[in-house]
Amino acid sequence: MAKEINSDVTVIGAGLTGLVTAFYLIKAGKKVKLIEKSDRSGGVINSFEENGFIYEAGPNSGVLSTVEAVELFEDLKEFCTLETANKESKKRLIWKNSEWQALPSGPISAITTPLFDFSDKLNILCEPFRKKGNNPDESVADLVKRRLGKSFLDYAVDPFVSGIYAGNPNNIVTKYALPKLYTLEQEFGSFIKGSILKKKDKSERAKKVTREVFSAENGLKKLIDALNQAIGKENILLNCSDIRINKVENNYKTSFKINNEEFSVNSEKIVSSVGGYALPELLPFIPEDDIKPISRLEYAKVVQVILGFKTWRGIPLDAFGGLVPSVENRKILGVLFSSSIFKNRAPENGALLSIFMGGMRNPDAINLSDEEITQIVKSEILDMMKLNNFNPDLIKIFRYHKAIPQYEISSGERFAKISELENNYNGLILAGNIRDGIGMADRIKQAKSIADSIK
Repeated sequence: MAKEINSDVTVIGAGLTGLVTAFYLIKAGKKVKLIEKSDRSGGVINSFEENGFIYEAGPNSGVLSTVEAVELFEDLKEFCTLETANKESKKRLIWKNSEWQALPSGPISAITTPLFDFSDKLNILCEPFRKKGNNPDESVADLVKRRLGKSFLDYAVDPFVSGIYAGNPNNIVTKYALPKLYTLEQEFGSFIKGSILKKKDKSERAKKVTREVFSAENGLKKLIDALNQAIGKENILLNCSDIRINKVENNYKTSFKINNEEFSVNSEKIVSSVGGYALPELLPFIPEDDIKPISRLEYAKVVQVILGFKTWRGIPLDAFGGLVPSVENRKILGVLFSSSIFKNRAPENGALLSIFMGGMRNPDAINLSDEEITQIVKSEILDMMKLNNFNPDLIKIFRYHKAIPQYEISSGERFAKISELENNYNGLILAGNIRDGIGMADRIKQAKSIADSIK
C-alpha cells in the first residue's frame, strides 16, 4: 500500500521555477511537497569546481530584469550572495567579415559601426516617426526589417535571438518572445521614444531593476543550494519515478515511486513546472486534445562546450562574449567569456569560455560525437579567438535535447489553453517556461506570482 502524505500544495519539478515557488509558499506558512524525478534539484542549473575553474552547466547567468529576481537574493542573503557582472564585460561582440566588432551601445555608435549598412543607419533617425505595426503575430525578423532594416536584423537581432532562444527570428513572434519590445511599439509607436519615456517616474521598488547580468558568488549552484536549505530537505522528494496526478473530487492525488516504494501526496493545489512534452503523462485526466497545444511546444537542441585555459594567449577578453550571425555561416552560435564576466572563474591570467552550438540553426549538432564536437570547436576557436595552439586545460561537453522553448506563432493558442485548463480544473497551475518567458528572472517572477496567488 502506498504511503500517503498530506500537503497544502504539491509542486512538480524542482527546477528554478519549482524551487522558488516552494520557497515562497513555505515562507507564507504553507505545507509543501516538491517532487522531482532526478537525483538533484536545480534542473539544468549546476556549477562545478575543477582544476582551478568554476564553470556552469545550463544557464551561465541571468539578467536583473524583474524586481522579484533582486528580492529573491535579498530573501536568501543568509545562504547565498548575489554577484553582478564585472563592469569591464559590458561590451558585446558580433562576428562580421572574419573579425569581432563591438555591438553599438547607443545611437552614436550605431551610426558609426561597420556592422550596419549606411541606409539602415539612416533608419535609426527615422525610427521614431515610423507607423506602428498592426500584425500581432509579426515575427521578430519582420518587425526589425520594417523598423530598422535588414542589416540590423542580420548583425544585431539575429545573433541576439540565437543567443537567447537559440532560435530563428523568422519564426519567433515578438508579442510572445519579446513582449517588452512589442509593447514599446504598440504603446509609444517607437522603440527609441518608448525607451526614453519608460525611464521616467520609476518607483523606488522598480529602481531595483538594473538589468545587470547576475549570478551567485562561486556559481549558480549556490542559489540552488540556498533554496534547498531554505525549503528544507524534508520537503523535497528526489528520485521520483512514475509520477502521475489524478483528480479526486476537490483534491489532487500525486502518485509516484522512490526505489520501488509507492507514495502519494494529497493536496488542494498542484503546481506543475515541467516541460510541455511531459504533461500528457503527468496529467492523464486531461483529454489528449486539450493538452496537445501545450505538449507540442518545440524546444531548441543545444550543445555547450566549456574550455578552460590556465594561461590565455588569445585575443583580449574585455567583453561579455561574442555572438555569431547566421549569415556568417560559422558552426557555433557564440562564445561567452565567462572568466571576464564573473570573478574567480579561472586562474589568474587564465580564461574560461563557454561555447554554444546547434539550436534551431543546426539541430543535428547534438548528435555529433564528443570528438566531432571538439574538432569543430578547435577549428572555430583557433580562428575566431586568434589562438596559435588549441591546448585547453579543461574541456567539458553538455548536450541539452530540450534546451529552450520556442515562442513561435502557436504560443497564443498554448497560452489560451493553459488559462482554459486552469479555469476548468480548480487548483491546477501550469507553470514553467511553457509561458511567461524563458529567462531566470522570468522564472523567478512567475514563481513569486504563483506563490502570492495561493491563499
